[in-house]
Amino acid sequence: MSPEPDPRLDTDIDGDVYVSPRYLASTTGIGDPALAPLLALSWDLRHDDLGNAYVTAPDRRVRLGYLPEGEDDGLWRINAYKDPFGPPSWGVCFNDRTPTEFVRAFTTALASAYEQGPDAYLARLVSGVAEHDPYLAIAALFQQGWGIDRPRGGVLAVHAPDRLAGMEFTLGSLDPEAELTTRDSRWQLWAGKSIGRPAWYATASTDTPVALLTAVTHCIADPAPLPRWRDETFSYIKGMAQLTPILPPQPPAPTPLDVQRATPRPPAGRPATSIPRWSTTSRPALPGPRR
Repeated sequence: MSPEPDPRLDTDIDGDVYVSPRYLASTTGIGDPALAPLLALSWDLRHDDLGNAYVTAPDRRVRLGYLPEGEDDGLWRINAYKDPFGPPSWGVCFNDRTPTEFVRAFTTALASAYEQGPDAYLARLVSGVAEHDPYLAIAALFQQGWGIDRPRGGVLAVHAPDRLAGMEFTLGSLDPEAELTTRDSRWQLWAGKSIGRPAWYATASTDTPVALLTAVTHCIADPAPLPRWRDETFSYIKGMAQLTPILPPQPPAPTPLDVQRATPRPPAGRPATSIPRWSTTSRPALPGPRR
């Protein structure tokens, strides 16, 4: 069952409908909210002639590309490096229809990890070690009723209650280069009718820190709907998402004191008078003219 939106409208909400479940939303078409957590740490921002944006950490070990004019549908590409001039230690990709809020959840967690240092933003997955166990990234989904798919060779897959979103964790060895350049990655998140033709997808390579992945799955699992504009059909998965109008703010009911203050009062110094409508008592006869 979809959550009931709060009928009270925050005037800062950017939208006229709520989209639920939130994983059936799509991109807002604006990259600034997801770039903000990194730019707040004074990461270097540059643009190319096509309008793509590149953000680099001060130590040059983490790089983000926002690529609306890229060669494929990978709109967001984030890589981290042990050696700034070596191959990436891990890489994450969000395609061009991924809800912007999910990307922001990742960059917010990345900013926090970067402030903690390389041991945080280069932390590898380690099964059985609490803060690095890959199960943590899936646990948030289980808590919202996601289920496990039938076992499939070398893949642990979970799905949303309506089966319109899923997450896969591939076991065994993978080609490190393919993980960074294709969808054949350790982790894959998606929404739509099938993983083969997703409405949106995100991938993460083997050594992506579990804390960053967990931030995304917590955001996906949040039952609160996401605001969107009904006419901007690119911003949600049409035909699958449930749209609920965002109601205008309701004025508070007046209190007895408000009613009393609103009641007109006679002007000061002029006593109120009463005008009789009729009487059973005859009026005294008026004096006639004198003769």
